[in-house]
Amino acid sequence: MTSVTQSEQSRAMTTPSPSAANYPGLDEWRNRTIGQHPQWAEHPDFASTIEELNAVPPLVFAGEVDLLRERLASVAAGEAFFLQGGDCAETFAGATADKISGRVQTLLQMAVVLTYGASLPVVKMGRMAGQFSKPRSSNLETRGDQTLPTFRGEMVNGFDFNESSRVHDPNRMLRGYHTSASTLNLIRAFTTGGFADLRRVHAWNMGFAANPAYARYESMAREIDHAVKFMAACGADFDALKTTEFFAGHEALLLDYERALTRIDSRTYLPYGTSGHFLWIGERTRELDGAHVDLLSRLRNPIGVKLGPSTTGEDALRLIDALDPNREPGRLTFIIRMGAKNIREKLPAIIQAVEGSGAKPVWVTDPMHGNTVSLPSGYKTRNFDDVVDEVRGFFEVHQALGTFPGGIHVEMTGDDVAECLGGSDPVNESSFAERYETLCDPRLNHMQSLEIAFLVAEYLSKQN
Repeated sequence: MTSVTQSEQSRAMTTPSPSAANYPGLDEWRNRTIGQHPQWAEHPDFASTIEELNAVPPLVFAGEVDLLRERLASVAAGEAFFLQGGDCAETFAGATADKISGRVQTLLQMAVVLTYGASLPVVKMGRMAGQFSKPRSSNLETRGDQTLPTFRGEMVNGFDFNESSRVHDPNRMLRGYHTSASTLNLIRAFTTGGFADLRRVHAWNMGFAANPAYARYESMAREIDHAVKFMAACGADFDALKTTEFFAGHEALLLDYERALTRIDSRTYLPYGTSGHFLWIGERTRELDGAHVDLLSRLRNPIGVKLGPSTTGEDALRLIDALDPNREPGRLTFIIRMGAKNIREKLPAIIQAVEGSGAKPVWVTDPMHGNTVSLPSGYKTRNFDDVVDEVRGFFEVHQALGTFPGGIHVEMTGDDVAECLGGSDPVNESSFAERYETLCDPRLNHMQSLEIAFLVAEYLSKQN
């Protein structure tokens, strides 16, 4: 993970920062409709929790956020590609060194495939260190004769189906903050301490090499290895290969948490969301006059918005006016989640309206959320072929319109889970009983993630 310079960090830690408490407009969202909002304001610990979150150190620095905005400006210009991946909903128990390193390792592998296969720099971001909450279609869940609040992610309530577990508890925001801090610390250590050294491309695949599905990655790794040895023989400087930039983002669903972690930058006196580098607004909370759009419109972070099949070109233009009125490169990302059956029909009109206006957001495909199905057995899953088809449709639309497909956003894990059906080493429903681990939506496993990376690299290489 890229950090600000040592002098900037020292200055930030020794110079008192202006307070966000009285910054104009930062609390206007409280007067708007707040979708997906936890019912915890009356909890006896709510006020003390918010007070503590107002005082804790930022999880990310404003300088890192500014750097990400620069990198995304390159993506918007067609000069780089944006890769984001991670858990559907993180869990506190899953924030272990092995689990975190597995996700980072898989993303590094995907980035290598994309960089080498498409000859483009890759902006890498984990759906990590803050993705502890999830929007839900219903406030209540019924099992038998008992009805309880729906599970909304571990920063809100517990997964166990009992009354005490399902209480919306603000103390969970503090645990989410501290878990995010430890996750970010570990990511920084991995990406700056040698773990991400490009000369370790073979090591990232250890434990999987015996599987024929990984032969393609191993072949690419050998080619990279030969290239690196050639450059070493020529006396090339390898400093750029030893570390990598790695950012963190999540859906800014819990506005109490996001507002409490808003800080005023001591350099610019502007507000930054310091819970993550990149924050996005979901399909269910992107109302123009809603609380989520209002708060995020006031932050300096790069902002994403999920756009589903009901989105019109006019909707997209209004979101641009609300979130990126100055048309700032790298500020706004549209994350398209149409579903395989809708992508080719619905997306062109949106792109044409936006590009015709002169705006240049980053266009990203989310091929996961529009392709979720429920099986008679009760499992939620996604068919890998549908995921692939939505990716293919996304690229086909951009190719037809002459626009740049800027990125991909996937729910994935570094583990050998069985949650999405299909793939070259097919996952079938009979595997779910032993290897289905997600608490919310199904994720691509390590191998399926690599398959997607190779597919995207092929499409990008054709465009270039």
